[in-house]
Amino acid sequence: MNDAVIANSETAIAEGSQSFAAAARLFDQRTRQDAVMLYAWCRHCDDVIDGQVLGHAQKDDFRSGQQQRLDLLRLQTAAALRGDRVDDPVFEALRRVVERHRIPSRHPEELLDGLEMDVRSRSYASISDTLDYCYHVAGVVGVMMAMIMGVRDAETLDRACDLGLAFQLTNIARDVVDDLRAGRLYLPADVLARHGVVNPDPEDMAQRPALHSAALELLELAEAYYASAYAGLAFLPPRSAWAIAAARRVYRAIGAKVRSGGPAAWNRRVSTSKAEKSGLLALALGDVARTRLVKPAVQRTGLWQRP
Repeated sequence: MNDAVIANSETAIAEGSQSFAAAARLFDQRTRQDAVMLYAWCRHCDDVIDGQVLGHAQKDDFRSGQQQRLDLLRLQTAAALRGDRVDDPVFEALRRVVERHRIPSRHPEELLDGLEMDVRSRSYASISDTLDYCYHVAGVVGVMMAMIMGVRDAETLDRACDLGLAFQLTNIARDVVDDLRAGRLYLPADVLARHGVVNPDPEDMAQRPALHSAALELLELAEAYYASAYAGLAFLPPRSAWAIAAARRVYRAIGAKVRSGGPAAWNRRVSTSKAEKSGLLALALGDVARTRLVKPAVQRTGLWQRP
């Protein structure tokens, strides 16, 4: 591959997310290239704020200079959204994708707004607050990915957003302990209070069962959004639908492991093996076939609505 921008993006997804990398192989070549380029920009922004490299090895002093790093990301992103060609492959990737698919500038900007919530250590009092965060760091990514696949109707974009919300709710449940150790808490205060958790402590093992019960509420909520996303598969091109169905299957499997593993699930990072991913990809193909035969009639009643 002689395109440095695409090559850099392929490296980012291969090392940054095995789950997305496995699903992205199912796209046609052009869609895959654009999807991995968008992923590379999202991954880079997240890494810059979190002091990581491709989602790993967080620096101890990652909070130092966060606002300045965010300000620079906003300047670099604004230049790409204006159409300025740049040498940095990450922002050149964003420029290409936004230009090719006419993605509104407000969507990449919304993701940066989500990162600012982390920079400012936003607190989350209710599930609505948590879903607002989920939209800004994941739901809007689902919207942009759907646009790459050619989607423009509002209802299908809502379903794509729902999948992003489900992914992020699953991430929050999986990463509760690691996030607390990094000084972050996304479980809403009212959910924690229902389970008797007032001051979450990642090292308090006696607190783990209650903390796990609170996380299960988020996983239960995620199921409604996974169901909505399933209904959206019928409106995607076949190969794109397969890729999205595969990602949906893989992330639901992660949630299932957190659920079945109990508090001990947090003793190590929950993930799916290569063999499990292969099986889930096959099941995802069945999902696509079923939605082609009978379009699911899943209503979005009561689900959070993107801005």
